[in-house]
Amino acid sequence: MIQRVLRGVTAVAVLGLWLAGCGADPTTAATTGVPHHAVALPSAGAGGSASGSPGREDCPLPQSGFDCDFQRRLAAAQAYASTRPGTVGIVVRDRQTGAVWRNDHAGDMTWTASTIKLAMVVDLLRRHREHAITLSTHDRDQMAAMLHNSSDDAATSLWTKYGGADHMAFNRSFPRYGMTSLEPQRGYSKVFPYWGFQKCTADDLDRLINYVLVEVPGADRGFVLDHMRQVAANQQWGVWGAGPAAHPGNKDGWSEEDGGWVMNSVGFVGPGERYTLAIMNNLAGRGGYDEGRQTDTEIARLIFAGRF
Repeated sequence: MIQRVLRGVTAVAVLGLWLAGCGADPTTAATTGVPHHAVALPSAGAGGSASGSPGREDCPLPQSGFDCDFQRRLAAAQAYASTRPGTVGIVVRDRQTGAVWRNDHAGDMTWTASTIKLAMVVDLLRRHREHAITLSTHDRDQMAAMLHNSSDDAATSLWTKYGGADHMAFNRSFPRYGMTSLEPQRGYSKVFPYWGFQKCTADDLDRLINYVLVEVPGADRGFVLDHMRQVAANQQWGVWGAGPAAHPGNKDGWSEEDGGWVMNSVGFVGPGERYTLAIMNNLAGRGGYDEGRQTDTEIARLIFAGRF
């Protein structure tokens, strides 16, 4: 089937959700394109847990390694995701403390859609550094287009040019960037493997973005992060929902596949890109682009808005 990229964006109302035990300090995150209705955020600030001696109700995820405020936020995001169409895999990582929280769908195999373009850029930059290929100015422009507005034409051009005679050059490299579960899918295109028909997990995307932040050398990392922070309007959702104070950067992916729409987002949030967030949303025929966009953006808002 043919993937479809939607250029238009429709703002839709967010389903109201109140989580018992959370403070009543709603935080408004601008520029996400999603209204925030009746979703209470915890009142603790960036410093950590609420005052007093928090009990189990105040700290619902003690094994996560996150402070109590974050635990309440994660619980709120999980409760919200459980009300939404389809299934949502979520992985949140604190790169400073090493704390990681993943929900029960983080290991679900899901169509990557355009999130794989981030892995393609990482691979092209590595091969260029190692003198295996020589990237032209036009190649770099196409890489920028993949990150900025998720250009399918640019991805196909670079896949064709640098995929090798057997089209496997990218797929052979993807596991080294943490995408160890990724699998190309047969039967959807004349070229196999092809960037547009692959599946992975939210855990894979978590490992990918952390590879970018830790392993990619400075100049190349700067190229990637700068473009992720300045994405076009068609990617200002998902992780972007953390709000402008969080200085987020993301790579989104969206497509209508066998089984329905997928809406994915992976990126970083906070000073020094302290936190990473990976979301893979398989709507499974029970919702579409608008519902998925709303879900991903609200999850990021619930977890991060007001922390910075």
